[in-house]
Amino acid sequence: MKGLGEKEETRFFTLSVTVGQELNVARIMAGRIEANNIPVKAILVPENLKGYVIIEADGPHIIDQASANVRHVKSRVQGALSLSDIEKYIVVKSIIDELDINDIVEVISGPFKGMRAKVTDIDRSKEEVTIELLEASFTLPVTVHADYVRLVSKGS
Repeated sequence: MKGLGEKEETRFFTLSVTVGQELNVARIMAGRIEANNIPVKAILVPENLKGYVIIEADGPHIIDQASANVRHVKSRVQGALSLSDIEKYIVVKSIIDELDINDIVEVISGPFKGMRAKVTDIDRSKEEVTIELLEASFTLPVTVHADYVRLVSKGS
């Protein structure tokens, strides 16, 4: 029992699941949690952490109850995570923060999809980058939204 003014420490637990089945496991567990009033606070399926589902609850026994006999759940990872451990999976950083002029990027969407390019200009306010396609026969500057590119290597 908590005293007056005491803050409850948020605890996050990790489930190891079959890679590619993270969302399915989360959906099945969410249905079970809702139907059985299991006191789970949140389920997190990080895009850049394959094979794991992170669950916020008061104790590991709650996670075990919610995940028992759920298909594709391999095991519960021992120990608990703190909020600072999972913050990097929650806070979404724009790709534009990582880009600099002369970086090599790959276009991941649009008509130039799959082509590599060099960043020649960055407009951080509009979140746009001007790139020169490396695979084109002549240099053609193209301005695209930063979400359309993926960083391949840092420039010199």
